[in-house]
Amino acid sequence: MNKPIIGITLDSEEPGGYSKFPWYAVRENYCDAVADAGGTPVPLPHQPEIAGAYLEMIDGLVITGGAFDVDPALFGDKTRHETVVTKDRRTEFELAVTQGAIKQDLPVLGICGGQQLLNVVLGGTLIQHIPDEIDNALAHEQPNPRDEPGHEITVKQDTLLHQITGNETMSVNSAHHQAVKEIADPVIINATAPDGVIEGIELPGKRFCLGVQWHPEFSIDPGDRRIFAAFIDTAR
Repeated sequence: MNKPIIGITLDSEEPGGYSKFPWYAVRENYCDAVADAGGTPVPLPHQPEIAGAYLEMIDGLVITGGAFDVDPALFGDKTRHETVVTKDRRTEFELAVTQGAIKQDLPVLGICGGQQLLNVVLGGTLIQHIPDEIDNALAHEQPNPRDEPGHEITVKQDTLLHQITGNETMSVNSAHHQAVKEIADPVIINATAPDGVIEGIELPGKRFCLGVQWHPEFSIDPGDRRIFAAFIDTAR
């Protein structure tokens, strides 16, 4: 069976730890989830000037998360919360490769910070710090291990996410302090947390353009594997 090539965006770190020079990183389970679903994972370095070349090579794109934020100026905010940390070269690349993937109608899966990046690409905005904007917010940076559930979400009917998972609720992990705030037409919200935080978005009319605020690569809920299976099947 055809094993589609799936580009996975890398994180980047300053010198220290693994190397005395700048280095890339990606958790193994991102690659494992793609491979287990039948794809061939290929990590993508941050080279926005050749994003088009990468797009010619891949059949689908996973935009990963990371301990950083999209620059608020990119979605029109004139102020920056004190907690915001940016990785400008990474964001520049992810903007370029995501815009290109959507234009070419390649399957796109945005995970956690990847959903936030996807929403900005699609014309939306972000909550810069959930505790400052959501009353009685859940602990979206959960205190328990990330390979355990943090809270439940409600999946909206008549959405791609509901079609894929077959469920109206899912148990998900949670590792973020920002979230989708406003969406632009024709993006739709497909999942929410009990406190109203947006947990999923999708773009109708595309083969597969889905964002989730949690980390399905940990396979905590049965629906997580179904997300990767549907993504890979579409990329074939």
